[in-house]
Amino acid sequence: MVGKALTNQAAQLLQFPHSGNLLRLVMESAAVGMALVGLDGRITYSNRAYGEMFGCTAEELVGLSARDLVVEEDQLVAAEQVRRIVAGEIDQYRVERRYVRRDGGGWFWGLASASLLRNEATGKPSSIVIQVTDIDRQKRAEAALADAEGRWNFALEGAGQGVWDHDMVSHRNFFSRTWKTMRGYDADEELDGSLDAWISRVHPDDRDRILAMIHKLNEGEIGISAFEYRERRKDGSWIWILSRGKPVEWTADGKPARVIGTDTDISALKEVEAALAEERETLRVTLESIADGVISTDREGRITFINPVAAQMTGWTKDNCLGRRVEDVFRLADETGKPRDNPVAECLAQGRLKRIDDDAILLARFGHRYDVRTSVSLISTDRGGVSGAVLVFQDNSRSRAVQRELAHSAMHDSLTGLPNRSAFDVKLGEMHSLANAENREHALCFIDLDCFKPVNDSAGHAAGDALLREVARALQSGKRRADFVARIGGDEFALILADCSVENAVSVAASVVAAIGDIQFHWEGASYRIGASMGIAVIEPNGPGPAELLANADAACYAAKAQGRGRAVVSAPSMQPDLSALEHSGSDPAG
Repeated sequence: MVGKALTNQAAQLLQFPHSGNLLRLVMESAAVGMALVGLDGRITYSNRAYGEMFGCTAEELVGLSARDLVVEEDQLVAAEQVRRIVAGEIDQYRVERRYVRRDGGGWFWGLASASLLRNEATGKPSSIVIQVTDIDRQKRAEAALADAEGRWNFALEGAGQGVWDHDMVSHRNFFSRTWKTMRGYDADEELDGSLDAWISRVHPDDRDRILAMIHKLNEGEIGISAFEYRERRKDGSWIWILSRGKPVEWTADGKPARVIGTDTDISALKEVEAALAEERETLRVTLESIADGVISTDREGRITFINPVAAQMTGWTKDNCLGRRVEDVFRLADETGKPRDNPVAECLAQGRLKRIDDDAILLARFGHRYDVRTSVSLISTDRGGVSGAVLVFQDNSRSRAVQRELAHSAMHDSLTGLPNRSAFDVKLGEMHSLANAENREHALCFIDLDCFKPVNDSAGHAAGDALLREVARALQSGKRRADFVARIGGDEFALILADCSVENAVSVAASVVAAIGDIQFHWEGASYRIGASMGIAVIEPNGPGPAELLANADAACYAAKAQGRGRAVVSAPSMQPDLSALEHSGSDPAG
């Protein structure tokens, strides 16, 4: 049974290429030789143990005809078995046969198990999984049994094989020391060798199958038996056994009279097999249940797997997207809606990991949009090639929205909603750079409210806050689309006029002063009027830097207040402050 189980396990592994490095490592490290044979009879894959059996590396076997590895006398039988399994006449076969070593070391006996793999999508045969166990030592020991009964028992015990001998005519049974000790009995302990006694120790789930095998052997329907089963040890625990038997004497009517065989403890192999199955199931459940979207593709970028999260986010079902190109299902754009290159295509083309952590937006099938963070990794083959890629992506919409809110809060005044001092400093720097780089002229207006403090003191801070919001609305409604307005202090605002001459700036400033003066503010039955004074500084090529510009506009604003308020004054050399003195004293140039 071990050969059949491991063959089925190998088939599962080869049909599940994304099980991860752990499964591949276990398969490569397995003591059992495994190979994948195409329908043309040539080997397309073999593990390390398979190559070692033939005295070469696994890579040296790839491309060879599997038939050529069998001794010449057995090649026709081997070819017929392959033909029958491909034709669907049998599901699998299990046979002992001789194989030729590639290093000139002669031939060896191997226990071969084979089963057919079919394409999941079409159901057509795709390849054959062959698992070969080196049984050369056992076979040669069995041959030696016929010549010297005194030597074969020692040889097999030395190899860890429990030997049994059933004489159906005399009803005598022999069990070797190893056979007894692997079941927990003393080496000299007498055991009931009857069939009923043995069957009573066999696991209930295995009994019918084992009895059917024994019946075929006793009737002469099969020449060699090999099967796996569970047997209860003396202490009540269970052990997995691989039992092989062969008739060596026959009755006159051609039925076996004596059968000799060996038992092998394969519990460790079954534990590995169970661990592989558990790992595969764990990986499958993990991929199906994680909160990230997962899509895998072949080397051409066509989808081979999609988990439920990825299906829900893209708007595609598993049945509709398998086989499609990944860029048809996973479509990305930037925040402006401009399409972005597909990361899977980039990863496959560049042959390296690809990550997108910025403003990528997933455009789902039915119009939904998700902010996503993605990464793509290559799936490597045993020979260092690439068989596909795995795309993992997360819905980052909530986090991105919080980031946008934080970014907005960091650069905007919470009371008026206008850009704050930090945003103003950035914008002024940009406009200064543009003036120098593109020979353009702009204007900076520093605005300080007149008569605001009496409103704040008499009507309270709530009234003052409401009035500041009125002023902000007046400034926003009066500016051009390309202009920039910010609140940079308590009752201080700044206006940057893009591509604006001094003459036009004076005209705009007059309009702004008039608009603020026209505000009729009412609070708890009282009416209030305020005004504004403005200082204008020119942002010009090779002109003052941002700090000096703001200081100049501030100084001009003070001049406007000194001249009677409610007006705008253009900065002149005579009113420009000593910046070094201001910096030394720690004063705010804005006043």
